[in-house]
Amino acid sequence: METRIILEKQDLTYLKWSHIRTSSGTAGTFLKSESNMDGVKKYYKLSNFDPVNGIVGHECVNEIIVDRMLTLLGVEHLNYELINADIEIEGNTYSTFLCVSEDFKKRGESKIALDNYYRTNAIHGESHYDFCVRNGWQEYIDAMIIVDYLILNRDRHGANIEVLRNARAHSLRIAPLFDHGLSLLYSCMTDADAKTFDVLEDKRCRNFIGSYSCLDNVKLVKNPKRVFKNKLHASDKNKIFEGLENILSETFIDKIWEMIYERYQIYEKL
Repeated sequence: METRIILEKQDLTYLKWSHIRTSSGTAGTFLKSESNMDGVKKYYKLSNFDPVNGIVGHECVNEIIVDRMLTLLGVEHLNYELINADIEIEGNTYSTFLCVSEDFKKRGESKIALDNYYRTNAIHGESHYDFCVRNGWQEYIDAMIIVDYLILNRDRHGANIEVLRNARAHSLRIAPLFDHGLSLLYSCMTDADAKTFDVLEDKRCRNFIGSYSCLDNVKLVKNPKRVFKNKLHASDKNKIFEGLENILSETFIDKIWEMIYERYQIYEKL
């Protein structure tokens, strides 16, 4: 799937949404749906939904921002589309931006969360990081750790990293990076919140690999300079936020870029 923004309003009121409680302890609900048309399975996600105020978050926009950043850095990841759509939830119609992705599993593959795979295959006393290294996933995990530091990903729990298995082909691989909604300024609801947000604060995050600190987790990476194929440049701001000018305020765009680029410059000095 190509990363793009569809601004023309789409009628997606036929989708059925399931309630997934946010795992980060924030108020509200994240809703998910899926479709299967012409053999192509697609997954849909909404930003934070409040039954009283409607869709109040901007997590779906974060997916597009991080998607574009990872493309620039040369990191394998799941691509998303951001779609302007009408949807229906419990008989009420809402106009919102949602994100959609295609199934990354290949034919014959099944998926298992990394935490479950670790529980059944780890050596006694083996750390989560060392387990991934033994399975040949060090390059992937190192890149993930640095990415999660750059965007302050608050929710990289064990089910947000998946292992893909094909029993018949005896193949095993780790899924492309996905699910970056609870990152950046997701907790900010207003421009005033964004203006006062400390972009370098090391907030407590749920990380399956390492500790609750994304900053401390960077120390696990032995060769941080080698995790990305490409560099991030100041001029990349335009590429990352193209088409988002009427979706996010200028205050949010500037603050999110400040966060990404200041953290990236710290990473470059490691």
